[in-house]
Amino acid sequence: MHNLNSKYEETLDKNFDRALELCSNSYSYGDLIGFLKSGNIAEKQYAALEISELRTQEDAEIFLSNLINCDGKIREATAQKFLEFVKNKIYCGYFSKFPVILAKSTIDINANISRMVIDGLYYLKGNEEFADKYVKIILRFIDEAFQGLDKIVYKDKKYTINKQIFKLYWCLEGLNNFCDYVCADKLRVILGRAIDLSEYTVREKAAQLIMKNSSNQKFKYLVDRVTADENYYVRLCISQ
Repeated sequence: MHNLNSKYEETLDKNFDRALELCSNSYSYGDLIGFLKSGNIAEKQYAALEISELRTQEDAEIFLSNLINCDGKIREATAQKFLEFVKNKIYCGYFSKFPVILAKSTIDINANISRMVIDGLYYLKGNEEFADKYVKIILRFIDEAFQGLDKIVYKDKKYTINKQIFKLYWCLEGLNNFCDYVCADKLRVILGRAIDLSEYTVREKAAQLIMKNSSNQKFKYLVDRVTADENYYVRLCISQ
């Protein structure tokens, strides 16, 4: 254990020293893309925060790939810059080619990352090709979450339950921008299951989507469920 701790502390020291070095110098656009492509933690995090443009779709993919399968500090820095970049129509067009990365980062274990990515996806909701692909992936994640919850037995650890609830919560939040791309019958089934869960935060997300579809008579029984919910924040969705 002592050896593991020593190695961890040594890595932290190296990253800190490298971060100081990075902040003390200036780097070209090519250098920053290079850091994003194959740098260490400090270099990737620095480049994600420092880069001010994306010149090609290939560069956009290198940048965006740092939203997944990376250290949390890198993912969060990338999400922050994504939220800034996606407001640019050219960059938005680049990002629309990568629905898999953006769907996976929608359910990041770090809620700050999920929130920034979902806020940025607002600017992509008008792109039908992207929306269709993104929604298919999110619906698959939702099915997986329900299947995971169905398999859980009493002796399972609370972490296992919370992991599926967390996944479902952010998937429903992700659908907020794209519910028009979901088949009404499929959406009704999903929301019917979600509004029955004991976790009120998931019921609240379900309620928001239910109320978006309240004019559809097929959703009337779900609207009634929201109205009768025991939780104040779930019922509050009726007036929002």
